[in-house]
Amino acid sequence: MSKSAILTIHQVLRRCFQSLESNQKLWMSLVAECIPLMASLENLAEQSRALSNVQLSNTPLKDFPQLEELLRFKLSQAMDTVLCKLHEHLASLQSLRDSVTHQVSNVVQLYEQNTDSLDLVSVTERSATAPSVADMLEWLHNAERHYQRQFMRRKILLHTLSLGNLNILVSATKRWKDLETPSAEDQIADTLCKVSFFVECG
Repeated sequence: MSKSAILTIHQVLRRCFQSLESNQKLWMSLVAECIPLMASLENLAEQSRALSNVQLSNTPLKDFPQLEELLRFKLSQAMDTVLCKLHEHLASLQSLRDSVTHQVSNVVQLYEQNTDSLDLVSVTERSATAPSVADMLEWLHNAERHYQRQFMRRKILLHTLSLGNLNILVSATKRWKDLETPSAEDQIADTLCKVSFFVECG
């Protein structure tokens, strides 16, 4: 009975790691695509600051009394456009996070359904082609926690971005990059490497 349960769990684990690999690539791509958008926000913040530092009434442009208001409106519109794109990317990141959570939940649920037919040896046993079920479950939980944390931190940052908060805007790109956790990403890459033969053998 234990052997049959392990084989079933292995099948679900393979699908989960395949999904994790594709999600990781998409995640990194989406995060990278946000960097030029953050740079655009920095540029808009600099323009807004420059506009605040110039007294248009003391320049040849004083004959256009509504110019400053128009320029601020244009800056606001441009910022809304960039933020809209960033929130679209955030929604995609949320979908990826939810996908990882869903996949991991499926594995855990299947494991819990079969605990009565599993003994400690079958759960902790490693082979030349497969890590132990216990190790793989731990690795998946670590990946899930990573994406949960990453998503929340990036969501919080996006919610602080506005033309009324120039100090944050002018460092948007750095703040976005500072949220990266290379050690966690390396750990996921290492995990995918450890299970690559196991996934291929399925």
